[in-house]
Amino acid sequence: MIETPGKIVAIGLNYMDHVRESGAEPPKRPLIFAKFPTAVINHEEQIVIPRKLTERVDWEVELAVVIGERASRVGEDEAFKYVRGYTIGNDVSARDLQFADGQWVRAKSLDTFCPLGPKVVELDDPQNLKLITRVNGEVMQDSNTSEMIFGVAELISYCSHSFVLEPGDVILTGTPWGCGEFMEPKRSLKHGDVVECEIEGIGVLRNPVVEV
Repeated sequence: MIETPGKIVAIGLNYMDHVRESGAEPPKRPLIFAKFPTAVINHEEQIVIPRKLTERVDWEVELAVVIGERASRVGEDEAFKYVRGYTIGNDVSARDLQFADGQWVRAKSLDTFCPLGPKVVELDDPQNLKLITRVNGEVMQDSNTSEMIFGVAELISYCSHSFVLEPGDVILTGTPWGCGEFMEPKRSLKHGDVVECEIEGIGVLRNPVVEV
């Protein structure tokens, strides 16, 4: 079980393959948003889709960095000293709300929309890890953290120059190509689906989907 973080700092459009599929311009600096801690669920817990609010719910496998020590104005060369370990995040996103609101926090912070787990591990090199998302066994995302535009050390340094990172805080480092919203036709999660997010060296984060 992953402890609920004080802050969940998420990074948008941080994989070149995802930038290409979404038709966006690569960001010149990290694009930061937040997910509320109340969205966190653990491995095997249910992603709950409130159908009165959203019809287009998407998956996003992400390498999650768990901060181990208080970090303020940290340089890139020392950033890894502040990492407790790494886990898997699924940045579940209500795309219809995301695009209608014009900002991302509500769409990505609905209850249960931040699965984390199954465990926190230490890794030698977070920039060369295979990431996969499967929905009902079908591969949707298949990439590598080497596709990141801004690496883990740069993200920690950049964030810590704007706000203090505290022990237990989580940085979600972005998602690669293969999101359902950008497929033809679009694909969205539905009742009865099972989402598996896998990252090399960490394991598999598995969550069933229900509608209410």
